[in-house]
Amino acid sequence: MQDWTVEDSCELYQIQGWGKPYFTINSAGHVAVAPRADKGGQIDLFELVEDIRQRGLSLPLLLRFSDILADRIARLNRCFNQAIVEYEYAGVYKGVYPIKVNQQRHVVEELVEYGRAYQFGLEAGSKPELLIALATLKTPGALIVCNGYKDSEYIETALLAQRLGQTPIIVLERFQELSLVIEAARKLNIQPILGVRAKLTARGIGRWGDSTGDRAKFGLSASEIMEVVEGLKRADLLPSLQLLHFHIGSQISAISVIKAALREAAQFFVELGSMGAPMQYLDVGGGLAIDYDGSKTNFRASKNYNTQEYAYDVVNAIQAACKAKGVPVPTLISESGRAIASHQSILIFDVVGTSGPNIAIPSPPTKNEHQILQNLYETYTQITRENVQEAYNDASQFKEEAASLFALGYLSLEDRARVESLYWGCCERILGLVRELDYIPDDLADLEQMMASVYYCNFSVFQSAPDHWAIDQLFPIMPIHRLDEEPTARGTLADVTCDSDGKIDQFIDLRDVKSALELHPLKPDEPYYMAMFLNGAYQEILGDMHNLFGDTNAVHIHLNSQQPEEQGYLIEHVVKGDSMTEVLKYVQYDHEALLESIRRETEQALREKRITLSESRLLLRHYERILSGYTYLTNHPKTEPALL
Repeated sequence: MQDWTVEDSCELYQIQGWGKPYFTINSAGHVAVAPRADKGGQIDLFELVEDIRQRGLSLPLLLRFSDILADRIARLNRCFNQAIVEYEYAGVYKGVYPIKVNQQRHVVEELVEYGRAYQFGLEAGSKPELLIALATLKTPGALIVCNGYKDSEYIETALLAQRLGQTPIIVLERFQELSLVIEAARKLNIQPILGVRAKLTARGIGRWGDSTGDRAKFGLSASEIMEVVEGLKRADLLPSLQLLHFHIGSQISAISVIKAALREAAQFFVELGSMGAPMQYLDVGGGLAIDYDGSKTNFRASKNYNTQEYAYDVVNAIQAACKAKGVPVPTLISESGRAIASHQSILIFDVVGTSGPNIAIPSPPTKNEHQILQNLYETYTQITRENVQEAYNDASQFKEEAASLFALGYLSLEDRARVESLYWGCCERILGLVRELDYIPDDLADLEQMMASVYYCNFSVFQSAPDHWAIDQLFPIMPIHRLDEEPTARGTLADVTCDSDGKIDQFIDLRDVKSALELHPLKPDEPYYMAMFLNGAYQEILGDMHNLFGDTNAVHIHLNSQQPEEQGYLIEHVVKGDSMTEVLKYVQYDHEALLESIRRETEQALREKRITLSESRLLLRHYERILSGYTYLTNHPKTEPALL
């Protein structure tokens, strides 16, 4: 353990792969955050969490780093601008942020502010998101791309926004929307700016691959696009058709898939231009992936390209197609929400306890003890690197026989307990040898997870990491301190919900996915803080209140460059997590009615002498305090009320 260094922890948790340029480990063995990347300034994450706790906020905490959000927008724009310059592209890039990725008000407002210099716009996929976009985006020249299913109210609202000086582009997702647009344009006497979403033959890859192609939920086929063109001609609205949009899914891990889609979409664009539509915009949709595991491969949790390569390929493909047909190049749009929002959020949670196999140093059984104990002990003493598979099979068989003997009354509870300890002792010795093997037999592949301890963590998978539960999304997870110590334990994570699915037992690994995470043994009376990274996209809005665990406390952190010698950061916003009263209200329970019900119950119990007066006061005091409190566990020493 004395030989372990922070460099070893960097390699173990792959932080340089998925975390660069924002996350690293400092000399104190703590995770450090560089919100402005290579522009200077670091925040010690462990010290930040301790500071926030001293201010009265409990874990779990969602930390949002505003400077990371600003840097992500700047990097995306720099990459496209560099590609435009190098290819001498005659157009410009105007990105939009899909509000659905993270609709939190502070996030959207900050994104609009940081994107102002780049005329960065917003994408709305529903009427509520359109309302957010119209009220929030004040950037002259920025676009509002209107996607999703639309009714007349949606379309008319978007058209009227032109009177406010905004630039809404209504993208036709279904052929039926054409008649609604024509009717609204005539009714309001407003010339719309329209786009069509093409249903490409090129398909995505990974989890969302099946959502694209000919059977995609959204988009128009080639024949439907032709009908749209004819319908617009008849209505004298063909000049309104100015944008082509496509989307081949989220988290596209292979650049070859993107290139294929670009080639096909570019042909749609130039063909529409040749048919008389004054095409000005090409929206390449989302799909720009992030590297969750740091492997830089086409694995579903990674990507085999960088943002600059992505921008080069977009610019090159569109320019080549337009040059071949002699049509002007369009303004380029992307909806790279995951790539923008993921890095800025970190979920911090504490471990409240552990459990694991009952492993003890076996002692030789006496001659009078049951033969099955003799057999297991003999197996334990004869385990070698050459016979690990045979030894594991023997130990498993003896354990099963012991369970049958116990069920039939031929083995005492004490003997069964000794059998289990011996069995786990065998497994521990076998696992130590298996880790040294170049090839792990299939029978032993699950041994690592089977022997792992369970670390019980103060958060809800369903609220804070729903994509892990629903679609096996991998997020980088690691301790944020003690990283100058060797993590000698292996663990899976269990949340505080009473649901067997409330667990995390898949973790990033360069080779594939590992079933247990390297962790530190807990120390008495010391907190153990862990973090989930890269979860700023989709998780907050998709989270549900399983077991009525609500939103976590959220804190917006901004690097303070003016006083770095005092405190290197400013706490800009605090969004308090849900209280018990708030989550109960979501499911139609009234705070006062609940209190009155329990008060009546205590009065009845007092009359019947089933409870004392002091006990009834204590019960009511606890009940009312819990109603106003945080929905998560608060096992730490009491702190003063929040001053933030």
